[in-house]
Amino acid sequence: MKIIVTSIFVEDQDKALKFYSETLGFIKKHDVPAGEFRWITLVSPEDQKGTELLLEPNNHPAAKEYQKKLFADGIPVTMFGVEDVLKEYERLLNLGVRFTMKPTEMGPVTLAVFDDTCGNLIQIAQNNSITE
Repeated sequence: MKIIVTSIFVEDQDKALKFYSETLGFIKKHDVPAGEFRWITLVSPEDQKGTELLLEPNNHPAAKEYQKKLFADGIPVTMFGVEDVLKEYERLLNLGVRFTMKPTEMGPVTLAVFDDTCGNLIQIAQNNSITE
């Protein structure tokens, strides 16, 4: 068994698609109608056959509440592995991304947290066991 899709609740699928593809650099894999919304997934450019990230509409009241509470409490909804947190931090800052936590060393891991502009906090981590 392996993880093939993981999802993130988003307030606006078009805005999220733009942020996750144009700003973060993920590649759109699927974008198909699914009722009143769309099934939009993205993949890492380094692993285009790997786990897909689903941009899930937060139209259900429970999803909105879950997303809002995590954001308010400063809890990231997911973590992306990066080779160099400081380099990625600078790249994203230059693109106007707002960080809620600057790169911080925590033992063998360096972490940073940013606002995805779609209702979520996302953590990036530099750690050989995560990025390899």
